Order: sequence, then structure tokens, then C-alpha cells
Amino acid sequence: MLNENSIDTLCAALAYAMGIEAPKCAAPANEILTAFVDEKFGGEKADRILMYNPDAIAQWIYEKYAPMFLRAQEWMDIEVPFRTVMPSVTPVCFGTMYTGAQPEVHGIRAYEKPVITIDTIFDALIRAGKKVAVIADPQSSIANIFLERDMDYFFFRTCEEINAKAAELIMEDKHDFIVVYNKNYDSYMHKYGPESVYSLGEARMNVASYTTFCNMVERHWKGHNTLVGFAMDHGCHEIDGGCGSHGLDMEEDLNIVHLYKAYPREA
Repeated sequence: MLNENSIDTLCAALAYAMGIEAPKCAAPANEILTAFVDEKFGGEKADRILMYNPDAIAQWIYEKYAPMFLRAQEWMDIEVPFRTVMPSVTPVCFGTMYTGAQPEVHGIRAYEKPVITIDTIFDALIRAGKKVAVIADPQSSIANIFLERDMDYFFFRTCEEINAKAAELIMEDKHDFIVVYNKNYDSYMHKYGPESVYSLGEARMNVASYTTFCNMVERHWKGHNTLVGFAMDHGCHEIDGGCGSHGLDMEEDLNIVHLYKAYPREA
């Protein structure tokens, strides 16, 4: 069964969390996430959001290998199941995640990486005077489809460099909205299959990265209402030869689950 909540509802929910106007083409905000924000921040808004985006970790992987995600669950307040969009490939899905619009509206309908020209969460944040950073591999979808905006881009080839820069920005405490993207699970999944020891090892690394960032936010952003997300783009499935893939209209590729943790400002 496909999850009910479309990923297009996330963008407006993130805008709501920060108290800014949603992008012009965004679907209505996800009510589970907005209610969570209201409860955790006592009616106030978040002034910091950190989105950790691991690529391709499917809901079925999250559920089948639940013990592997226990550390992440220790650093979360809520799980939000989402249904991503078709075709379930990275640029299409992240296009919808950060515009709130369906692929036919934001314009990416295949594995292509043109710069999105419609309104995005990043444009909305910039209009509101927020400082935004994207940290990713330079060849990745996120590094390309959201270019040409007045925000900070940090591009590195390895997860270690990406995570180190994210840690640095958290400690500097100058950015209001940070996106951290790691493609490692997706890369290994395509080559060795979703359940290979190599791929699952990379999923564990994503869990470790997320929990590290949560721990750093707790220590370094005490003066802020902060929302942290463990937010994947799409799922995956095994194909012939023991390899992995995604992009199909099937539960394995479309169903994902996000984890969110809220840190109310300390008095």
C-alpha cells in the first residue's frame, strides 16, 4: 500500500516551521509536521532547520533493518511516512521536496539536472532574509537543480568532506537553513543491491551522520528553536544480477519515512 502523504506537502510545512510564506506553487503543508512544530515550540517558530538528505533509503529498508536505525530513532521525536513522486529518481524527487510542486510543475520529469526556475523553499527563505547553505557532491542533483540563487554552496566529492563542512557550519551558527546531502547508500545500492553488506554499511554511516548532527545541534544551537530532519528522497528495489535500482511506480521505490527532531530554545 502506498503512503497517503505526498512528499509535495513537505515544502510548505518547512516554510510554516520557520514562519515564512510557502513557495508559490507548493502544495498545502503536511498537517502532521505542522502540528508537531506547534506542539514542540509552544506556538513559536523554528529559527534554524537542518535537513540531512540521505539518498535512496527506502521505508522497507528502514523497517526490515530496524535495529540498524535504532540510534537515529533515539534522536527523533516523530516519524512521518511520505509517498514520493514519479518517476522516483533523485532530481525529480528533490525538485518536488523543495518546491512543493509536482514534477509537471517544477519541470524535471526524468533523470536530468536543469536549474529549477519556479519558486523554491530556498527562494522563500532568501526573501525572508534567511541565510541558506547547501552542502553536497558537485555532480549531485541538489548541487545542480537549485543553483543560481543568493545562498551559500559548498561542494565536495566525499561524504567525509561534506559532513566536516556541515559540522563546521553548525559550530559557526550563522546559517538559518542547512541542507546536507550524502549519496553513498544510493551509489552502493546501485552497484551491489539494496541489502548488500556494503550498502547497509553505508546506511549505517548515514545514521551516524544524522545522530552526530543532532548531537552538535543540541550543544551548539541552544539559543534557537531548531528542527532537524533525516529526510530521504525515494526508495529502491533489487534488480537482476543482484544490483539495485529505483524509478518505478511501486511501493519499494515510492514509500519513504522521514525522522524529525525538535530542539526548543533553552531559556
